[in-house]
Amino acid sequence: MLFAIHAIDRTGALPTRLANYDAHKTFLSDTSRFGVKIVMSGPLVSDDGATMIGSLFLIEAPGRAEVEAFNRADPFAAAGIWDKVTITGFLRRQG
Repeated sequence: MLFAIHAIDRTGALPTRLANYDAHKTFLSDTSRFGVKIVMSGPLVSDDGATMIGSLFLIEAPGRAEVEAFNRADPFAAAGIWDKVTITGFLRRQG
C-alpha cells in the first residue's frame, strides 16, 4: 500500500533542518529495517521556490504501523523540526 507523509516544519526550524540534513539523508538511504520503500521524497518549499518549509514522502509499506515507525525514527523527527505530520493512505491513479 502507498502512504503520503506530509510534514510541515515548525516556525524557525530551517537552521535545525540544515544542521540535521546529512543525518536525514543517511537515514533515508536504507529503509529496509522498517519494511518500507521510498517511492519519492523531497522538501516542501515556500512560494519563493527555494526556502524549505517541510517534507513530503510517498512510501510503499505493508501497513500504517511501518510508516509511523519509519517517520518516528527520522532524524528530523528526533530534532523536533516538524510541527505537524500527516500520514495518509494513497491510491495511485496516474504516474
